[in-house]
Order: sequence, then structure tokens, then C-alpha cells
Amino acid sequence: MEHNEMEFDSLRERRALAMERIRQICTEETVPGSFGVYFRKVASFLVQMEKLWERVKSGTMEGYTLEQWQQENEALYHDILPKYYEESYGNPAYAAAMLGENHGRLLSFLYTELRSLIVYAYEQCLEETVIQLELFIEVYNCYEQEELPEYKEIQQIIYWFVSDYSELFVTRRIREAIDPSLDFASRIVMESDLSDLRYLYHYGEYVSENELKTAQFLNSLPEEQIAAMADTYTEGYRIGFVMGGKDLSVKKTVNIRYQLGFERMIRRAVRNFEKMGLQPVIYRAAVSTVNKRQHLRIGYSGAVPNPQFDYDHKGDQALYLDRKFMERKLGVMRTAYETYRELARVHAGPAVVEVFGERPFTPVTKPEACRLSEKQQQIAVAMDNEASQITNQYIIGKERSFTIIAFPVPEIGRDYEEIFRETIKLNTLDYQLYQRIQQTIIDALDQGTAVHIQGCGANRTELTVALTHMTDPASQTLFENCVADVNIPVGEVFTTPQLKGTDGILHVSRVYLNGLCYKGLQITFRDGMITDYICDNFDNREENQEYIRENILYHHETLPLGEFAIGTNTTAYRMAQKYAIADRLPILIAEKMGPHFAVGDTCYSWQEDTPVYNPDHKEIIARDNDISLLRREDPSKAYFGCHTDITIPYEELGLLEVICGDGKRIPIIRDGHFILPGTEELNRPLAD
Repeated sequence: MEHNEMEFDSLRERRALAMERIRQICTEETVPGSFGVYFRKVASFLVQMEKLWERVKSGTMEGYTLEQWQQENEALYHDILPKYYEESYGNPAYAAAMLGENHGRLLSFLYTELRSLIVYAYEQCLEETVIQLELFIEVYNCYEQEELPEYKEIQQIIYWFVSDYSELFVTRRIREAIDPSLDFASRIVMESDLSDLRYLYHYGEYVSENELKTAQFLNSLPEEQIAAMADTYTEGYRIGFVMGGKDLSVKKTVNIRYQLGFERMIRRAVRNFEKMGLQPVIYRAAVSTVNKRQHLRIGYSGAVPNPQFDYDHKGDQALYLDRKFMERKLGVMRTAYETYRELARVHAGPAVVEVFGERPFTPVTKPEACRLSEKQQQIAVAMDNEASQITNQYIIGKERSFTIIAFPVPEIGRDYEEIFRETIKLNTLDYQLYQRIQQTIIDALDQGTAVHIQGCGANRTELTVALTHMTDPASQTLFENCVADVNIPVGEVFTTPQLKGTDGILHVSRVYLNGLCYKGLQITFRDGMITDYICDNFDNREENQEYIRENILYHHETLPLGEFAIGTNTTAYRMAQKYAIADRLPILIAEKMGPHFAVGDTCYSWQEDTPVYNPDHKEIIARDNDISLLRREDPSKAYFGCHTDITIPYEELGLLEVICGDGKRIPIIRDGHFILPGTEELNRPLAD
């Protein structure tokens, strides 16, 4: 929020008073036992944050050596790093053991929320800092009484903090996504000496060897290679508007998302976008509980200090989520978008640089962590649906686009530099060759009423996917011919399946979705809707199902099959096999390495009424299903706010064939190889 000088003076005075009290808490004994230990430790952290604030404000850290920056960074994130996490109050299990289950859950949440002060110090966010300090003091005061406070008393303090200040947090978040004048990160990208790796620490994010070595490696590349990487990324974005028949010339901003270390490429991309008339908006992955979406990081970020810490706190909104809060947050969203409606109207959408190669993470589910109740799950679903509608009202879906590209990080192993160069080649494959081959596949698919997919070996997939009926094959088609535009690299054809008649089992032995591992994932469909699901991650069925419900269904009772696609990028598959990195590839690449199935919204979510054409000028008519059509009556029933791709790798695929209306069957893939005439070129990488 904007403040005048008088308001700033008031905030500075409140901050000074709060810190004076917190310094006293560091040595006080008025809170007994383990609770006193907790509050003194957290108060010491807040004093550490005050010192950080002053160092950032005065600029004294500018003279730090790289080693000093690294020591500073380690000190800020020390407590939640894996080797120290077992005795961290950020760990709900430890907090519960020390403070009791109820108090531990509340105070672990408080500690986690207060860690956002690291970011606020680097960005010099005064109001956010003041209210966090005052929250800590208010909670502390309750524990100074002769008897421990009731759970409800502390929960209500948290509830009203989150509710009262949602106007600040939510409004700021919306503005960060569309207002180029909030240029904290943009200035780091465009003004830093990128050859001096100290710049990585200016964000306040955790910096690991991945970010340092990525920046070092990009600095070693010739300018023409950096240009090729950035040009592929920005040109894909531009082509996405062209292929979608959307007018880019009326847009003024683009949201750039990346992981630290890629600044040299991002700087070149910013300049490319400026030539298109687009200014960058670069916002950080959310740090406030009000704006977080489970454990996901949406926006720019550094390394994840500890994925288990993020996973442990993905359900923290259980402490305050009810219908009254939902209405409050959605009301703030509407007001904020209305305030910044002109900025929203000219926003073009996200351009994302993903990374891959981190060690796979299999989370531990802790009973001490916050979990949404069944009623809260329903509220969360309703809130997400309504939030999507509000966003789409102001950043209009049919007028925006996106692009996504991915590169490896050094954690992928000793072949990092070789894999990186292979990925650059992968991202710049001859899209015209793929376009021709994929058209051959589409010509076969357009003859069908359904597609039959069958696994082989231990893969239990037995699934029939129903296709839309065409009325004019001369001008219509069912599958989009996807080349290197919004989804880089090239290599898929996709459609929105019809739900009625889509039946069977989808199974994959191991898959990584949104950073989480699933072993033996099996989903059952009847008339295109999920009716059952299971995996082998945990010892009991209930825990396995809850894991899927939370992280794939996002608390929905069921989801439709929103997309069916055939990945054709066998070059990516060969790379995965050569370097044994299939378990480390992002879905962006993995989805191109076999048939994939997305549960949730269709590929054309919020844009179903916008005509889309293939390069052969045929209109792709399969943009809707029976669920998305409900938008005409009630949009809340048409959209789910999620779209998760699940790929069957070629080696687990026994058969993929088109079923025609007259009973004829046209095989496209058998035993992991393309056998449709005209697709033989795709098998070359498989033979290398």
C-alpha cells in the first residue's frame, strides 16, 4: 500500500517500539519452561532480522566479499536446512514434541510466517515488517499469564491477523503481478554486474551451489548461445499470440519467472520483450501464508532450503480458513483488480523458465502438520474457483498467452554441462520436421471415434479415450499440432477428450508431478471422470489416497480427463535414457516422451470460445467437454484451477491405436515405437 511521510513516521515509530520490546523478550523469564525457550529463540531471530534490515538500508553489505555473503545467507536459512531441521521450530513434529501438539502447531506456524521477514528486510517492506513484529508480541503476551492460553485464543489472534491484513498482502501480490514499477528484481537483473556472483545474494533468497554454478556456467557461454536461448524463449511467446490469433500489440507487460542463476539469459530476454513493447513484471514466489498455494513456488525463487519444510506447511491455512475468510479474501481481490484494472488489461501473461535436475523428493507426511478438514477442503476449492474467475475477468484469458522452457541445474550430476548443451539443442529442434510428422499422426487420429491405450510389462494401463465428432473433416480437426511456441520443446499433438465413453485405468510405475514422487500411480476413469486412485508411496491405502487427493486432485472429489496427448519428442527420450535422468525431467519435457493424460481443466481453459487453427488452417474443434460447457451456466462448476499431466513413457507402452467408426483400427505406437507410416523418423533417436 502507498503511504505518505506521516504514515511512514508512524510505522517507523511502531517498529522501534516493537523491537525495543522484543530485545527485552530475548532475556526475559516471564514465560515458563519450554515456551520461554521458544519465545526467546524466536525473539533472537527477530533481532537478527532487525540487524539485517539496517545492513540492507545502509548498504554496508555492498562491500562484503563473496564468502561474507555466503556466511550471511547460511545464517538466515540455517535453522530450516535439512541437517538442522530435526530441532527447528519450523518442524511441526519438533514443535509438538517441545510445546504440545496444539500449541506446537500454532507456534510452528507463527515461526514460519515470521521467516518472511528475511524478504521484507531485503525489499525494505516497512508495513509488512511492523505487523509481523506486533503479531509476535501479541502472541507472547498471552503466554505471560499464569495459565497457558487456550488454543482458541491464539488461533483467533492468527485468524484476525490474516483476515485484517489480507488487504495488504493480497493487494500487494496482485499489483506485483501486473505493475512494472515494482522493479526490485528487474533492477537486479538489468543493473548488476553479472560476472560478479555476489549479485545472487541481493534478492534475499537462499542460494545453493545450483544457483552459483548455473550463473558461472552461463557466464562461460558465448553471447550467441545466450542469445539463442533467450530468442527461443521470447519467440515462442510471440508465436503463441500469433498461433492463438491474439493481438500482442495491445499488451504492455509480461511476467517473467525464473530461478536464480539465469539472469544473463533473462537480461537478454527482457531486451527482446522490450522490442515487442513489453515491460517485465518479475515477482517473487509468495512468502505470506495468505498468498501461498500449498508447497508450490510461483514466481522467481532461489533454491528451496528444505522441501520437507515447505511440505510440512502446505496446509497451514487450516488454522484460519473458513467461509468468512474466503469472502474477505475474494472481496480484497475484486477491489485490488478494480483499482489496477488498467494494468491488468494490458498484461500479456507469464513467460516461464523452469529448471530440472534436483534430487527427487519423497515427502514424509507428519500428523503434527496442519491439514484441511473436509469442510475446509470444500471451501478451498470454492475459493480457488472464484479467484480464477476474478483473475480472468480482469486479465482476460482469451487475450493472454504464455510460454514455458526448461534447463537443467548442476545438481543433475557430473554431466551437467553436457546435458545443458543437449537441452539447448532439444529446445531448438527443427519444428517444421515435427510439424509434418505430427500432421501425419493427426490425419490418422481424425479418422477415429476413440483411442485405445494399453501398457506393457508391469504397466497396467487399459484405457479408451473418446474423441469429439467432426461434422466437416475438410475444415475441422481434433488435435492441435503443437510445435515450439508456448510449450518448448516441440513434440506433441493434443486434444480435449469427450468424457462419455472415456473409460479404463491409467497406470505408471513412477512419475514426478509438481516436485513430488508417485510410485505405482493408478487412476480409474468412468465416462471421463476419476472414480478411484491409488499409489504405492505409503504402507496403507488411506494415506496413499490422501496424498493423491491433496496433490493431484487438490481436494476435489473428482476431476475430468481434460487432455489427451501423444508426445513425439524421442530425442528428449534418448537424452533421458543416455544420462539416466528420466526421474529428474520436468513435466514440460516428460510430457513429450510418450502419451500423456491431464486431469483437471482442458488445455483451452477460459479460452474455449476462441477459434484455434493448425498450420494446415483447419480449426481445432475439440476445445470443450461436458464440464467446461457448464461455464455458460455457472463458471464455478466448469473450472478446477488445476491441470496435471501424467505421462506413460515409451518403454511402458504396449499399444496406442485409433478406433474408427467402422471398426477399423490404426496403430500409431506398438511396443514403444512409432509404426504409423510417415512417422519412422521418430524412431531414429530410439535406435541411437
